[in-house]
Amino acid sequence: MLKLIIPALEKFDEIKNEFIATKEQVLQIEHSLVSISKWESKWLKPFLIKDPPKTSIETIDYIKCMTITQNVPEEVYNNITNENMKEISNYIDSTMTATWFNEYGNKDKTKEIITSEIIYYWMITYNIPFECQKWHLNRLLTLVQVCNKKNEKEKKMSNSEIMTKNTNLNNERRKKLNTNG
Repeated sequence: MLKLIIPALEKFDEIKNEFIATKEQVLQIEHSLVSISKWESKWLKPFLIKDPPKTSIETIDYIKCMTITQNVPEEVYNNITNENMKEISNYIDSTMTATWFNEYGNKDKTKEIITSEIIYYWMITYNIPFECQKWHLNRLLTLVQVCNKKNEKEKKMSNSEIMTKNTNLNNERRKKLNTNG
């Protein structure tokens, strides 16, 4: 969960010809499968696709979908600063896990368009409890990937892959130790 502080602002409303002051607002948001499902049901397109980029309206709407703070006035979303947007972006991009994967010989398989329904399917397939849908999305996707790795048969490296890997390791060690062999 990310806790944002949306600053108090004073703006001039040209239509009403008056100044409008807003109070500082604390906003709690959660980048989760639930948030993505809400957004996709409204916009009817996959959230995880980066191209074409989301419009500012779609981005603000996703922030609304992530919001877990109750009864947030609409004008709060208009007061989100560039610094707030950077915080949100960093939070969304964070792995939220210490797990990493060694990807050798990963031939880019068919690029499946991932939607919330696909992720729910993975959860069902791997018997991941539905309370995990509220986890940070990257943590949930890491769990799915762990389940996938644990369930697949161990792929043996070919002789050429072993030789390439060993050559690279030897070259790194020579460079690190500053030796010729």
